Amino acid sequence: MSVRRTVRPFIEAWAFAPALPWPATMVERAAFPLAPIPGTRRHHVRLPSCSAEMLHGPGASGPMAILYLHGGAFLCCGLATHRHLVSRISAAAGSPALSVGYRLLPRHPIRRAVEDGISGLHWLLGRGYPIERIVIAGDSAGGFLTFAVAHEALRLGLGRAAGTVALSPLTDLDSTGKLGHRNADRCALFPSRAVPVLAKLVERAERADGDCAPVVSPVNTDLIGMPPALIQTGSEEMTYVDAELMAHRLAAAGVPAELQVWERQVHVFQAAAGIVPEGSRAIAEIGAFVRSLT
Repeated sequence: MSVRRTVRPFIEAWAFAPALPWPATMVERAAFPLAPIPGTRRHHVRLPSCSAEMLHGPGASGPMAILYLHGGAFLCCGLATHRHLVSRISAAAGSPALSVGYRLLPRHPIRRAVEDGISGLHWLLGRGYPIERIVIAGDSAGGFLTFAVAHEALRLGLGRAAGTVALSPLTDLDSTGKLGHRNADRCALFPSRAVPVLAKLVERAERADGDCAPVVSPVNTDLIGMPPALIQTGSEEMTYVDAELMAHRLAAAGVPAELQVWERQVHVFQAAAGIVPEGSRAIAEIGAFVRSLT
């Protein structure tokens, strides 16, 4: 209920006037109180076109590494907003996590964010983590990037990542399926008006960057050979249909994909781990999945 009364009105206002200079960077600044869990070690990493940070949650010394791509509708959030969540995932998986503060809309198209994800992958490869020991993970828009980066790694000949983890992922830029689903009126976070507005913003950013090839929604890519996936979603959220469709498309391509549907949980409920029991259990599931890939 608190999400419906606090965050949702802000998103609804943005959907009515997306062209206004909304202070998206203030979301990141306001997140500094969201510290990593106690015992986490972190250090700054500079990638070619963006910042990143390496987080070692307590006990994160295993042979695997996680490449994490934050959510925020490609428009906001970053390293600070997701520091607590990523540190929890790192601790649960027993693996360090490189969190990437990729380039955002509207200044940059989604393809640039994919490039930044690949830069993070190269950074991990250069630190001795072979690709078969790297799990790519992300939430919401970062879930889109999770699958896009894993697919791009295959296309570039970098190899197949160990696995992918997607939390409440957006996987289809076409708003038809989401708006036609019953959750369009049930989602506590996203008003239905915001979905086509975001799609138009994506198109506008791609047109503005003539040197950038348009990004393809993960559900519409050739998924043969993709890494095994764990997908988590709430039963009433807007992107439930995206998570379900991605799981079905992966399975049809012969890729092991587990879809976990958590009843009546809000978008990226895992961020409330430590407060919401389901969030803590979901992160434990993520940790078990990553550990199973070693």
